[in-house]
Amino acid sequence: MSQAEFEKAVEDVKHLKTKPGDDEMSTVGDINTEWPGMLDFKGKTKWDAWNELKGTTKEDAMKAYVNKVEELRKKHGT
Repeated sequence: MSQAEFEKAVEDVKHLKTKPGDDEMSTVGDINTEWPGMLDFKGKTKWDAWNELKGTTKEDAMKAYVNKVEELRKKHGT
């Protein structure tokens, strides 16, 4: 996995025909923020999805992101 492949995936996701859900986009390794406030439903969804990836290495997270973007391109179109 190269940094260039990852950066291309980051750019590709910006051009999907429909926006994926927040829970579909969490692939960046260990969470480093506090759990959001009670009324921040979107924030809690993102936080919970991110927290499920705890222990993921940077390399694995980059690979997972590239794979996820490819899956999203098929699902949402480009």
